[in-house]
Amino acid sequence: MALSVSAGLALVAAACGGGDDSAGLPADQQTSAGGGAGSPAGADGAIRLGILGQCEGPFGGFHEDVVAGTTLALSRFAGATPNSTTSALEGFSGAEVAGTPIELVGVGCGDDTADRIVQEVRRLVEQLGANVIVGPLSGDEGIAIAEYAKANPELTVFAGISGSQEQTLQVQAPNYFRFYGDGAIWSAGLGDLLHHQEGWDTVAVIADDYSFGHTSAAGFVADFCAVGGEVTHRVFPPLGTTDYSSYIAQLPNPDEVDGYFWAVGGTGTQAALEAFVNGKGDLTGDQHAGNLFFNPDLAQALGTGIAGAYVGGFATLPADVRTPEIEEYLAAADETWETIPGSLSGNEPAPPSVAAAFGFFYGYYTAGVALVEALEAVGGDISDLDAFHAAISGLTLDLPYGDISLDENRSGIVDVGLSRLALDDSGEVVQETVAIVPGVDQTFGGTFSPDTPSPGRDFPACEERDLPWEGSAIPVVDGVPQS
Repeated sequence: MALSVSAGLALVAAACGGGDDSAGLPADQQTSAGGGAGSPAGADGAIRLGILGQCEGPFGGFHEDVVAGTTLALSRFAGATPNSTTSALEGFSGAEVAGTPIELVGVGCGDDTADRIVQEVRRLVEQLGANVIVGPLSGDEGIAIAEYAKANPELTVFAGISGSQEQTLQVQAPNYFRFYGDGAIWSAGLGDLLHHQEGWDTVAVIADDYSFGHTSAAGFVADFCAVGGEVTHRVFPPLGTTDYSSYIAQLPNPDEVDGYFWAVGGTGTQAALEAFVNGKGDLTGDQHAGNLFFNPDLAQALGTGIAGAYVGGFATLPADVRTPEIEEYLAAADETWETIPGSLSGNEPAPPSVAAAFGFFYGYYTAGVALVEALEAVGGDISDLDAFHAAISGLTLDLPYGDISLDENRSGIVDVGLSRLALDDSGEVVQETVAIVPGVDQTFGGTFSPDTPSPGRDFPACEERDLPWEGSAIPVVDGVPQS
């Protein structure tokens, strides 16, 4: 793929700021409905939708992607028509389920901080009258919005793609629903593969020092240690670090450890790896693994030596896995808009399927599908919120990248696709799926519970334990699962 994830992550959608201008809609479409957080439906009986994106900070380049994800779901299944053929941020019209209209009241502009996202959700709910929220994007934001939902029971929230564990496992807001995995789930099976197949016995971990980085690292640590591996170092640079040299210095040298696991994301992935090259020597793919932020385009800046590195899962699967359902989904994106300036295209216009194939877009898409199916289940009537929320909790979504249902804490039970960066016949680095770990839930085989500490710098401990997927991942050959 010639489009650069790392370049897209480095861009910030400067068109969105704070306050009312951050709604992401033209001024004449930023409606005020009254009702506020205590009103389960707008004054006209409509579903009043607010979408929480992130147009500033480390993931600001994904603002277009996430709004487009929900818009595509409503376009496919609720009759919505985007107001622009080249940007989802212009909103949509005509969405309706079971006779009940869905109106987009605004788009929130987060910056990866809890304070900012709470300001944005309060604007959408308390000023613009949103009664349903889709989002947010990032880890600390998810915890803050789950707490806000718990304090405002008349609101319904479908999480976007925020990967922190706490928002569902610890907060447990009955009106907050997450139809995707958390960061720990996306690491399931990776440690098992590296220990048993690649012979890693020792590993050093470097991860962003915030809730998603902690959660992503926690899943890998739990998985690798469960099968007998040892984590020798854990290093946590702050999210948004620009100079990683001092953190790389805290890692062992390549001859002192079998491998390194990276959970550094946003604008930091490339910068951290470049600092490793400067401080420790050339990258060799057989000694590195990462979470979702590892991608083939790192090779453009770091060289093809990154080939061989293993990558944890995300909401979608690498492009080598194609099914009729995936093809139909990607084609629908290209039919809905002419172009989308998503992050994977450096926020420049590109075929919408480019953005749709990545997990940020897809997480918000699954939220939109869940909203539509839940409304259908209650005949479009959410006046009985208990019935509406029970309908959401009971959904099993038939989605392009696999079915998703919810656990008792309203968090997704998902299949996890593990992949590897490899050289194709032309010498280009590509991403190939190697295994699928089915049916992983947030307890991670009993490792995590509402009573365990939140993932952090020291938790979980490195301990051997039985995990239900150990040795049972489904191999994938040439994009085809072998079971």
